[in-house]
Amino acid sequence: MSSQEEILSDGRFSCVARDPRFWEMPEKERKVKIDKRFRAMFHDKKFKLRYTVDKRGRPVNYTSTENLRKFYALSESDSDLSEDDSKELAVKKKKKKKAKGKGESDS
Repeated sequence: MSSQEEILSDGRFSCVARDPRFWEMPEKERKVKIDKRFRAMFHDKKFKLRYTVDKRGRPVNYTSTENLRKFYALSESDSDLSEDDSKELAVKKKKKKKAKGKGESDS
């Protein structure tokens, strides 16, 4: 087996290193961006399947959510929104708890 340098130094294959068609796809462009409407598929039980064998019959131990994370990513703006949404939900829950606490003490 020849090393990678020997292959690229060969005149027949030297254009492969410079041709963008043969470059590896960047990680940022590899995954499909998902907006906030579909972010539930990463943690919802409806989308989670547990595999025991792969398509060739070999035993495996992974779930479909791992595949989803491999191929899909939340878009940048939506991930920021999701953090803000979670903060807002936490604030609302605290307000509800305080309101329930006041209502229980009054009655």
